[in-house]
Amino acid sequence: MAKRYSALSLLRHALLPSSPWPRAWRSPAPKSSYDVVIIGGGGHGLATAYYLAANHGIKNVAVIERGYIGSGNVGRNTTIVRSNYMIGGNTKFFEFSLQLWEGLSHTLNFNVMLSQRGQIGLAHNPSQMDVLARKGNIMRLHGIDAELLDRGQVMKLLPYLDYSDAARFPVVGGIIQQRAGTVRHDAVAWGYARAASDLGVDIIENCEMTGFTMEQGKVTGIETTKGPIRAGKTAIAVAGHSSHVAAKAGLRLPVESHLLQAFVSEPIKPLIHHVVSFGAELFYISQSDKGGLVFGGHIDGFNNYTQRGQLPKIQTVAECAVSLIPAVSRLRLLRHWAGIMDMTPDGAPFICGTPIPNLYLDGGWCYQGFKAIPASGWTFAHTVAKGEAHELNRCFSLDRFEKGGELDDHGAGNWNYKQ
Repeated sequence: MAKRYSALSLLRHALLPSSPWPRAWRSPAPKSSYDVVIIGGGGHGLATAYYLAANHGIKNVAVIERGYIGSGNVGRNTTIVRSNYMIGGNTKFFEFSLQLWEGLSHTLNFNVMLSQRGQIGLAHNPSQMDVLARKGNIMRLHGIDAELLDRGQVMKLLPYLDYSDAARFPVVGGIIQQRAGTVRHDAVAWGYARAASDLGVDIIENCEMTGFTMEQGKVTGIETTKGPIRAGKTAIAVAGHSSHVAAKAGLRLPVESHLLQAFVSEPIKPLIHHVVSFGAELFYISQSDKGGLVFGGHIDGFNNYTQRGQLPKIQTVAECAVSLIPAVSRLRLLRHWAGIMDMTPDGAPFICGTPIPNLYLDGGWCYQGFKAIPASGWTFAHTVAKGEAHELNRCFSLDRFEKGGELDDHGAGNWNYKQ
């Protein structure tokens, strides 16, 4: 049982540096069988394991991670959380996720560093303002905070944007969700891992899943680099590698994998106090607690699994940054990285069972995986535990393309005006 973190424990360890902090989660050898095996130790897999134990009492669970905790997409994003979606299915799901974010530090006894600094989406012409008004009305009808901003209000909140007559993209207004913001991504992985381990979940790092064990058409376990493991139920939650892993069970997914790059500048004094989305392109920027500007743009345009990114995208995203905030041109880029995105035809995810008995799928998160982690874990755990969809993930099924139930929000935030 891990000791609870508290101000007193922080003070004790500060005054006694010779007393090291204990490991945050256990590192056991895999057992021969579990009730549930989760393939993937990212945010979604760890959250699912935690909620299986906490909400459903299923604690004989293993999370199998090929690398180390935090080495995948959960540590490769721009840390934004929000719930400004407007298509039925997405609206309630992401609002529930934001509500879980708001209490997550208390729930996990781990400071995930939620910063509700507000997200502002910009509009550059009257038709974009009409779309933002429609989005705001839908959000408010669902009880979600949203406020339209005129040009003067945007200028007051974001004085560093280019408002000159020569601006390539004039700003005519925007929309703000005050409860949106950022979360420390590493802390999310570590917090869920620690809390799940504390409830009895085995987290097996540096253990690659190599194949499924099938008996009479059913999945009965997995093969790993640390030996075979039998499982009553097996859940896939592997972010950008969903199609690879599902194919090992003979399941073909409607998924393409692309890179999504993110960037950090050298640290500067506080400048950007919100999360800002550039309505002229899919571009978003915020400032980290350490002072670096964190920003990103579209996915790379071709399939790739390298986690490194390509130079042309660096140029495109940098052009967006300078067009929006000319002062950025004087900064040096400190580093960049890439996560692998499972892109589905409609930009919406899968949280569901599969045609193969005992096999469940959480994947296809496109641009929206990080912000969805709590609700994804909550609803996927419900689906795995009960063998049926939760009301919030009922529309995220594999067969929605056959039934005409696409969720064409594209996960692209303020790009909804393009629909």
